[in-house]
Amino acid sequence: MSAPDLGKLLASAREMQSRLAEVQRDLANRRIEGTAGGGMVRAVVDGQLRVHAVEIEPQMLATGDAHMLGDLCAAAVNAALANAQRVAREELERASGGLGGALGGGLGDALGKLFGGSA
Repeated sequence: MSAPDLGKLLASAREMQSRLAEVQRDLANRRIEGTAGGGMVRAVVDGQLRVHAVEIEPQMLATGDAHMLGDLCAAAVNAALANAQRVAREELERASGGLGGALGGGLGDALGKLFGGSA
């Protein structure tokens, strides 16, 4: 690889790194929902998988079924987290120009860093 080609490659890598950092900032401010029980329980998370709220319709509390309520809360949070992961994957894919793993780990590494582990 010639020196000009290497320079272009490094510039492209820096540009992509900047775009991925911007996506991460945007995801931190984004709110994504998941529901369970026909919308009776709603969870809100951000794009970095932090839970911000779990909202329960008052009539659910009136049932007195703590076990079912716990299950619905878990289901709503899991749905919100799955939605957030999908949104993050789509946004990072878009920011990387669809290169995904073609960058020597690229998107997988970015997702791993975003979510604090391996993708």
